[in-house]
Amino acid sequence: KMRSLAPGIKLITSFSRDSWYRFFILILTFVFYTTYHLSRKPISIIKSQLHRNCSNVIHPADLNITDNDTWCDWAPFDQNNYQNLFGVLDNCFLVAYAIGMFFSGMFGERLPLRYYLSSGMILSGLFTVLFGLGFYWQIHSLWYYCLVQALNGLVQTTGWPAVVACVGNWFGKGKRGFIMGIWNSHTSVGNILGSLIAGVYVSSAWGLSFIVPGIIIASAGVICFLFLVEKPEDVNCTLPQHHVSSLTIKKICTIFCSMTLLPDRSKYHNVTIAKRAMFMLQGVVEFSLCLLFAKLVSYTFLYWLPLYIANVAHFDPKKAGDLSTLFDVGGIVGGILAGLISDYSGGRATTCCAMLIIAAPMQNNMSLLCLYLLLGPAGMLLWCGALVNGPYALITTAVSADLGTHECLRGNSRALSTVTAIIDGTGSIGAAVGPLLAGLISPTGWNNVFYMLISADVLACLLLSRLVYKEVRGWCGYTTRQRG
Repeated sequence: KMRSLAPGIKLITSFSRDSWYRFFILILTFVFYTTYHLSRKPISIIKSQLHRNCSNVIHPADLNITDNDTWCDWAPFDQNNYQNLFGVLDNCFLVAYAIGMFFSGMFGERLPLRYYLSSGMILSGLFTVLFGLGFYWQIHSLWYYCLVQALNGLVQTTGWPAVVACVGNWFGKGKRGFIMGIWNSHTSVGNILGSLIAGVYVSSAWGLSFIVPGIIIASAGVICFLFLVEKPEDVNCTLPQHHVSSLTIKKICTIFCSMTLLPDRSKYHNVTIAKRAMFMLQGVVEFSLCLLFAKLVSYTFLYWLPLYIANVAHFDPKKAGDLSTLFDVGGIVGGILAGLISDYSGGRATTCCAMLIIAAPMQNNMSLLCLYLLLGPAGMLLWCGALVNGPYALITTAVSADLGTHECLRGNSRALSTVTAIIDGTGSIGAAVGPLLAGLISPTGWNNVFYMLISADVLACLLLSRLVYKEVRGWCGYTTRQRG
């Protein structure tokens, strides 16, 4: 009589070889993009350390103080226009990121994803470390920090198109919203870890708040080079199945595919036409522009929430940074919830629009105060994080993959990388504008910043109105007539 296998071995053998590889790739890409956001977050944590109320700081007895208000600040952020300078610093990263994202897809098409992703992480680690070394090298030049931020923004564009293309290669549609809702929590997990790591060093040696995350993302780049598998066929795994639901989209895809088969002499011309065809795919323009405003809101919170908490609640930099992580915890819940709802309802646009409508009135001082009294600071931040990051997470994951993995693009990570770069690149314009506007507006009062965020939510909803209308008609049993 044969002895039964141990329960743990039964569990392991119950999964196929394909399943194990897919799980491995999902975990690996999750870790990789977590490190990208982990290395972006410290800048928001150290703002309240670079400029603070020095009258509350105990100074060394042998220090000759000439200005009680700014003696403990870090030049050049010790001036009265420090909020504008922080806005410029954020914008150097975000503008470079937005510009680079449109070119990142083209590079991702021509280079192996493993080399592209690993080199991007190693370079990002280098520039993150260089920012932190400014503390030890006693650098007080705004141009140095702006240059390092801009270069870091450029190399960070390697991350998103590459990881989405890799995941798109390994996973079919199915319950993509739910799977990618969980997977996309890497953004919030990275923000949380970045905040906690930066918070450990922010009050003692803020340079380590950058150096430690820089070493982590560079190490992840080495792991990527050693272990990433770009496509299932590279290890003899089966390809995922993709489905197409629109005749119009299928026609456009057929045109696009025929372009890729034309002679080399017309390659560059065809690439331009192909990208126009991608823009014609149903929903690309709407979701791209909606993401612009959704990322404007999300990144304004990302870069300014710790400073807002420190200024309004009068917390020290570490406590403000730790409390701000609750916003990202809410973002994890919001991303998963948006994925589940959109999978169940079949309405990606309607899910995004509904969350944006609820989020808009929550983003003003009076509503935040009411939430603070009803739910406490933790509940307030969790609620806002879920509503703000839910639509952003859904568009950058499930929607991007839906649009980039139609039947004619099956197995073509290059096309998926380009579609992803188009959508996220457009969204990154909003990510660059939001923090800059916050830096310019915040000196006039935080209320004005929240009015700007509410306006962005309203515009994002309006941009999705056509797609929402189509989805609602579909639920009501109406179908779009095909014109001959």
